[in-house]
Amino acid sequence: MANKKALLLSGGGARGAYQVGVLIALSSMLNKKTPIPFDILCGTSAGALNAAFLATQADSFRKGVKQLSYIWRHLTTDQVFMMSRWPIASSITKTITSAFLQQQSGHSLSLLMNQPLEELLNRFLDFNKISIALNQRHIETLAITAMNYSDGHSTMFFQTSNNELPNWTHGRKVGIKSAVTIDHLLASSAIPGVFPPRKIGTQFYGDGAVRLGSAIQPAINLGADKLLMIGVSDNRQAKDWTQSPTSINHDAPSIVQVLGQLLNSAFIDTIDQDIAHIDECNQLLALIPEEKRPYNLAHRQTLVISPSIGLNVLAQEHLESLPLKIRKLLRTATGDKSKGAASAASYLMFTPSYCQALIELGYKDAMWQRDKIEDFFAD
Repeated sequence: MANKKALLLSGGGARGAYQVGVLIALSSMLNKKTPIPFDILCGTSAGALNAAFLATQADSFRKGVKQLSYIWRHLTTDQVFMMSRWPIASSITKTITSAFLQQQSGHSLSLLMNQPLEELLNRFLDFNKISIALNQRHIETLAITAMNYSDGHSTMFFQTSNNELPNWTHGRKVGIKSAVTIDHLLASSAIPGVFPPRKIGTQFYGDGAVRLGSAIQPAINLGADKLLMIGVSDNRQAKDWTQSPTSINHDAPSIVQVLGQLLNSAFIDTIDQDIAHIDECNQLLALIPEEKRPYNLAHRQTLVISPSIGLNVLAQEHLESLPLKIRKLLRTATGDKSKGAASAASYLMFTPSYCQALIELGYKDAMWQRDKIEDFFAD
């Protein structure tokens, strides 16, 4: 099949609501009853949940996006997580000590437990529909990425109708052909330290964004020619050049500020570098006659849609929508400095007001690139 289109959905916890806004814009540009316009769906972390849901509704893209939007707009934190077995103590030191004592008792070390998310996925996801979508050729491949805690390998589990796709190992990246299950989704979205790891087979896995490296390479391994990426990190936003150096906070960082930056480092995508590499390859290929080009190299078209403003800024505006226990933990860890909590909170704020704000931003950012999107879908 020529011009295989891939949709790449990156990770970022609650930031995944931004992807829904972009998808709403995409669906509005296509005919109402059009099946999903992508052959390959690649998801990581929260993006894995969105990709899997789209796969189950592949026969009608607009209907699937509408249902996905309904879920995100009505999402609440208690539908995603609950506090872990260890209590929030009067100080962060006591809280962490309590956590390690729980780990010695055989429990996973994590701030939050995601049983509610598992129940939510079981309620809305019919995994049998993924096989139906593959058999009916609405999609060719669904790929979910997680990190293996045993060897640190970035592992892509892919369910496909393409029998020619083999398992692979490239450096510290592994591709394994497997039917996608709820375990793969919970593993891919298990933010380290925040949610417990998930066991698949004999190995434990965590959030796939941590060791993903290249966001594009997995889709290329699956045969994609055209790649549309929806990112949720802030690395492509316009800088605020009006901010003076003296306005920057020079206080010692709190543990939550450090956690927020660590999460940003884990979830920040490498799209800029990936696209630069693809552009260089395209330029080189243009100089080589088609009959002499290497079999594994091809001209590829890319399109990236990512936040035009910092999602930390939006999170700061909606901190009060978090449950009291979470706000208490953030206050304990930041010394009541709410600005230092926004980055970490932006990944955990599964609240209607924050998710709605992200959806609106995603829709606006996609509509700004309407011409490029329509060009992408034009064969």
